[in-house]
Amino acid sequence: MGEVYRARDTRLDRTVAVKILPAHLSGNPEAKQRFEREARTISSLNHPHICILHDIGNENGTAYLVMEYVQGESLAARLLKGPLPLKQALECGVQICDALEKAHRAGIVHRDLKPGNIMLTPSGTKLLDFGLAKRAAALLGVQALSEKGLTPSSPTVSLSALAAPADALTQQGSIVGTYQFMAPEVLQGKEADARSDIFSFGCVLYEMVTGKRAFDGKSQLSVATAILEKDPEPITTVQPMAPPALDHVVQECLAKDPEQRWQNAADVARELRWIASSGSSGSFAAVAPATSGPPVGTHRLRDNLLWASAVVALLAALLWMGLRQPAPTPTVRSYLAAPTDMVFNFTGDVSGPPQISSDGSAVAFLAHSGKERDSVWVQSLSELTPKKLDGTEGAAFPFWSADGKYLGFFADDHLKKVPASGGPVTVLADAPAGRGATWNQDNVIIYEPDYREVLWRVSTSGGDSARLTKFQSGKQTTHRWPQFMPDGKHFVFFAANHAGESGQGLYFGSTADGSYKRILDADSGAVYASGYLLYHLQSQLLAQKFDPSSGVISGEPVTLANNVQYDSGTWHTTFTASQNGALVYEPGTKALGTTLSLFSRSGKALGVLGAPAFHEDSGRFSPDGKRLVITMGEPQPDIWVVDVAHGSQTRLTFGGGTHGMPSWSADGKRIVYLKHTSGAAGITVSLCARASDGGGQEDVLLQRDLSKNSKQLGEPQWSPDGHYLMYSEQGDVTESGVWALPLTGEQKAFAVLQSQSPQVQISEPRISPDGRWLAYVSTESGQEEIYVTHFPSGQGKWRVSQTGANYPTWREDSKELYFLGVDAAIHAAEVSAKNDDFEVGQVLSLLPFYHSPAIGNVFDAAPDGQTFVVNTIEEVAATPLVLVTNWPADLKK
Repeated sequence: MGEVYRARDTRLDRTVAVKILPAHLSGNPEAKQRFEREARTISSLNHPHICILHDIGNENGTAYLVMEYVQGESLAARLLKGPLPLKQALECGVQICDALEKAHRAGIVHRDLKPGNIMLTPSGTKLLDFGLAKRAAALLGVQALSEKGLTPSSPTVSLSALAAPADALTQQGSIVGTYQFMAPEVLQGKEADARSDIFSFGCVLYEMVTGKRAFDGKSQLSVATAILEKDPEPITTVQPMAPPALDHVVQECLAKDPEQRWQNAADVARELRWIASSGSSGSFAAVAPATSGPPVGTHRLRDNLLWASAVVALLAALLWMGLRQPAPTPTVRSYLAAPTDMVFNFTGDVSGPPQISSDGSAVAFLAHSGKERDSVWVQSLSELTPKKLDGTEGAAFPFWSADGKYLGFFADDHLKKVPASGGPVTVLADAPAGRGATWNQDNVIIYEPDYREVLWRVSTSGGDSARLTKFQSGKQTTHRWPQFMPDGKHFVFFAANHAGESGQGLYFGSTADGSYKRILDADSGAVYASGYLLYHLQSQLLAQKFDPSSGVISGEPVTLANNVQYDSGTWHTTFTASQNGALVYEPGTKALGTTLSLFSRSGKALGVLGAPAFHEDSGRFSPDGKRLVITMGEPQPDIWVVDVAHGSQTRLTFGGGTHGMPSWSADGKRIVYLKHTSGAAGITVSLCARASDGGGQEDVLLQRDLSKNSKQLGEPQWSPDGHYLMYSEQGDVTESGVWALPLTGEQKAFAVLQSQSPQVQISEPRISPDGRWLAYVSTESGQEEIYVTHFPSGQGKWRVSQTGANYPTWREDSKELYFLGVDAAIHAAEVSAKNDDFEVGQVLSLLPFYHSPAIGNVFDAAPDGQTFVVNTIEEVAATPLVLVTNWPADLKK
């Protein structure tokens, strides 16, 4: 029903796939309905194993979709060469299940899952072609709209059609799908649901492992009969070396009765991960036939005596060696659990993987109880209980000093240190949004102070901080996760580009001049330990021989663990290693994302908006309170509008860069947002706007080439009267301010506020609904506090908070100002204006704050101040960390 072309997007200089509805189907209402449904379906799904939709449109009556160009081969083409190795089949199966789970949680059933709709790529499996997908009533909890002619209560396919050859083409007619992979209930004309997709997945998994179709025949009638009445040959019969547990998984997928199948794709993925982690081989081995024994007679006796003598001699030698040499230290695996009633925090913008000290004696990690900010905890491996370090509330990305006596961390826009045994906290440098640090034996710390910065250096004994590295022009927007080598003079770090994959990988640098060279591909930071560089790529934790003085990689990478928890939003993996052979990691896959939770003013939970996803912030309520504009997706987020009452979503941007910090116009008809794009000429940051209903084109209001002007733009907002576009500006960690661009006249921007000191940061500006006042955050008191000044003159200054606060937002009548306090609660300050004077009245603590990883605003208030939205982490049962001692021994086996 569609034609797909490989094309070139000349505007963004990238290869894309363009899918069109052919001319002969353009007048077919059913075909158009399916095509439009595919666009809606894909746009609502954001997952690394689902093909991305970039754009939609209509050109001279031809509808088209612009989609991600996926390099690789289809699973159908790969299966022509035979079955997949077991390891690859399990990995693909897990990734397909993860994609199905994402779709099913969104209420979407694929209905045409088959090898031809699955692509094998270097970055993993991609699920394609949602042309037959539809929303399922059973998943959504509402009555689905009927789709005439697609799935009637009784099939009307002709006998001649069923007698046709059993090819792999999707059949047109009353029953929709591909016969060899169609669930029994769908063949019987019943409504497809998530369990129908699971049946199709069972067929696909069976074929991946065996190379044979689960249900086959000479005609579609014989295939349909097999699906309805027969069971496929057990996998272990076709492939004797396959694990019996895999047979169980497939049999449960292929149960004729949907009630007897696995009920969701997440359970299937969990079983496959368990099988994969149980030591299954990467390929099937042939079973060697028994051979006849040696000839009888004297020759046989002589040979047996010779063999017996050799065995006795070998045993004697082994015994002698065993007495002389101690037995090798075994590799031991155990678990580290979270503190009682606490939860680890390893993913998100304000989090951090565990860190083991260089000598392997203690592990530092972040944990919280769910309604308070994270603190640093230290677990000595010689003791049974961990210790919380006071004064570390709000901490992120902890790291050890070289001697193990101190811990560094990021909190409250600063880089700090604290004694590992507990004690006073010391501020070392400014760091608005730190992304990793490392501490050498000379008490020098290398760190990234902000998420779009290079690496800086500072001495813990005092002195100013200074830049160490420089970006490769047009290729990188972040240098993060540094780690010193044993000599304290070299380091490795991770670099990436927020607008694409250009420049992404691991680099080896020198403290002498900040120079660096690329060493290998990776998707997060690395750790050097025991002669190896440990790093993450796709779903594996790898180890490769590494010379820490020259930065030279040698040998082949070896897998230490599969499915280690990875956070693609910040490019970090949950693992750490010491120099004495200890390894700590968190099992898992990609982070589940966050949930937009609604609360009343009193703290009562009112529900959630949609399924968990990668929300960059909590979003902003529209002026009428009926919609929410959010930033969602990873690693390149887009702007979406959510209907608060119904949960429906409208996508406003379609890739081509990273988007964020959206804000409404006063009439709710337009949205302004930030956009970063990358090309051959470098990186461009733009303030863009478009209609909130998704119509029209994107308008660029202000644009800046970062290769010519290093000052970043951010936090755009229209003034309520529409006369100004306000935005913040940040050059580095010592330059910040708030600017206003008149939208009429000369349109020359002017400063409303500017930092008067290198130590003072100004951020998070928010104009009051009446247009008279500007609330903002400043660190002039030594910590973040909320202040108010006149807008747009910037005259006068009134302090609203007293004990630390951020994220200001206004009530619609400009008489109440909300903010997040350091006590982990959302507060409301009564404010009033008399002429040009501003007064702050009573400050109330409204509701406890729920743990959030957002880098943008973490909460917002509805216009009337009665409802709040908070970007929260979906809490799951605490999963213990895996502790491996003497892991290098496994590499020598």
